[in-house]
Amino acid sequence: MEAQLVPRAIAAATALAAELELDIDDAVMVHQSNKLALRLAPCNVLARVALTGHEVAAFEVNLAQRLTETASPVAALEPRVEPRPYERDGFTVTFWTYYESVAPDPNSPATYADALHRLHAGLRSVDLQTTPHFLDRVAEAEQLVAHQHETPRLGESDRRLLLNTLHDARERILARGAAEQLLHGEPHPGNLLRTRDGLLFIDLETCCRGPIEFDVAHVPHRVSAHYPDLDRVLVAECRRLALAMVAAWRWDVRDEFPDGLQHGRDILTLLRQGPPWPALGALAAD
Repeated sequence: MEAQLVPRAIAAATALAAELELDIDDAVMVHQSNKLALRLAPCNVLARVALTGHEVAAFEVNLAQRLTETASPVAALEPRVEPRPYERDGFTVTFWTYYESVAPDPNSPATYADALHRLHAGLRSVDLQTTPHFLDRVAEAEQLVAHQHETPRLGESDRRLLLNTLHDARERILARGAAEQLLHGEPHPGNLLRTRDGLLFIDLETCCRGPIEFDVAHVPHRVSAHYPDLDRVLVAECRRLALAMVAAWRWDVRDEFPDGLQHGRDILTLLRQGPPWPALGALAAD
């Protein structure tokens, strides 16, 4: 979210919280990217704020409700307000339970893998009719790279590298013929909370259909080593694909990721170096 919009976004969230009779004196920014995450005090609620029309809030709320009913390890919606998106002044706001962070578990990699395994079990029980396929996101990345006006700072050799990588990795993944299911989409450490209630996943808006190996490609190697019954060749190809996708997004002229271009350059260097491919979770943890 652009910096000049942040005060309006905070004002919209706090006004809505007051209307919903949540006790609020202050709003502290927890995270800023394409949306804001605000801790509202003293009611201790997490508000997520996005520009209206640039969010999938209703989808995320619906999925969070369904997964909570299956006891899946996901962050819960705020129980004191009706679970739905709220709109004010061009912003869409959703309200979530705020969790205090706790120190990492000494058995953290195994615990992380178990939480992701349980999340996948919960996702298999959810029937959503209009969920994008992970290849839809690949196609979007290819479109960004193929159109110079959308990625104007991307050099031609780098453009060819990304297009070739996206195409080749996609074909190799399809050739594995893996079973598919509903996925988180980006279960990297940045979308994981360490709480007194255990590990909880957030940011369900990236949910898509695909092989579980696509999700596992986002977690560090020491975590994926504990995930059972994986096609390890497929995990490696999904890591390669995910790296290329993220690199494409970093070169998008509209990208708001902090130090995005440098992040994009670093990933291009990794792609040129070749395998073994690092997991996105390892990059997120750096």
